[in-house]
Amino acid sequence: MIVISDTSPLSGLAIVGELPLLQALYGQIVIPEAVASELRRGGQDDPRIAQVLTLSWLEIKPSTNHRLIDELQTIYKLDKGESEAISLALELNADALLIDERLGRREASRLGLSITGMLGVLLVAKKQRLVSAVRPIVDALISEAGFRISSQLYREVMASAGEEDE
Repeated sequence: MIVISDTSPLSGLAIVGELPLLQALYGQIVIPEAVASELRRGGQDDPRIAQVLTLSWLEIKPSTNHRLIDELQTIYKLDKGESEAISLALELNADALLIDERLGRREASRLGLSITGMLGVLLVAKKQRLVSAVRPIVDALISEAGFRISSQLYREVMASAGEEDE
């Protein structure tokens, strides 16, 4: 299985101590150079983010479709990490792209990629009994990692997790 990740799923899960979920679910994660650079920069402020680049199950690969990367950045206003992650996912015919930002998700879907984000990862982890509850992790993502989620989506995720009454 080939899974590409943008920066936010890795940094968010690192901050709340849930990175091992990615290895448990996917085995290996591939990131483009721009995502590695963003993680290095984030790691200067938070050592939990810096540790991501030391993981044996994380592989850095260059994305070579510079025309698509430029198009995603200039026309669709995506950042370099999102653009390279989408491009690399297409180049490697990835099974999934982990991406949370709305614009990036929209363009990845438009290009035919299968996408999921941190919330989807957590729901699958709960289904596979890798976590007992999604709510405390989502709450930590919001409070510690600055993850933004609408109240409607929050309720939908909790309902999907069977945690709506807690």
